[in-house]
Amino acid sequence: MAVFTEISDEDRNSIAAAYGMTSLSSVIGIADGDRETTYLFRAAEGEFIVTLFENGAEPLDLERAFATMATLNNSGIPCPKPTRTIDGDATFRAAGRLVAVVSFVSGSSTNDPTPGKCKSLGRLMARIHMTLQGGKKRSLNELPAGPLHGALIPSNVFFLGDDVSGVINFRLRHDDVLISEIAEVLVGWASLLTGELDEEKASAIRAGYESVRLLTEAETTALPAFVLASAARRYAGEKDKTRLLQAAVRAFESTGFGAAARQAECRPA
Repeated sequence: MAVFTEISDEDRNSIAAAYGMTSLSSVIGIADGDRETTYLFRAAEGEFIVTLFENGAEPLDLERAFATMATLNNSGIPCPKPTRTIDGDATFRAAGRLVAVVSFVSGSSTNDPTPGKCKSLGRLMARIHMTLQGGKKRSLNELPAGPLHGALIPSNVFFLGDDVSGVINFRLRHDDVLISEIAEVLVGWASLLTGELDEEKASAIRAGYESVRLLTEAETTALPAFVLASAARRYAGEKDKTRLLQAAVRAFESTGFGAAARQAECRPA
């Protein structure tokens, strides 16, 4: 259920003052969140996204998200630049809500990505993984683990043309095996209505990713199982559970593993 917190002139002015914004020219509400209210503040210093969190947000979580965005920004990865108060804090309180401010990111999201967008997304994901990993080298026989974005869903990725112009929402950043996020992106961005992965889009995501970071042998072997798990979670969230198993298995098979297994079973002993 969408929420939207109206802010008074006093709230607007207190937020602007806290973050050192001057000559505030406009404040535009963006009513599209279910856990937060977002505003676009235009000031002499630029355009800022101001988020008021309704619940579930903690200052320490936002500090970690800010640190992640700062690291990615310093590496040239397109994401909002965290904006701290003039006292150096990541958060502020206004209208009885926790407030966080970041720079505005241009572009728009899509629910029907082209293969070109998918390839750009794959590159971005690999750059995030490599940057947050700190360049660690791994054995070909293990599943590399480290910080993940945690929510690379279509609404959190913006494009200009086929190129990613920005990625937002780092509140779910966490540590896990990297292949788990690759599987989530494949299922989230390349799934067909029947459950299979669109071959062209899935191949584009992998090609984009591996143009930056090659998968280890262990990751390549494990990918179908992670896709199966991701697809099962995706379809378990739907009201109609009757197609959960079939759709998840189709996603698994469309990675190529299922077909290879069937061919192996058919070979003479």
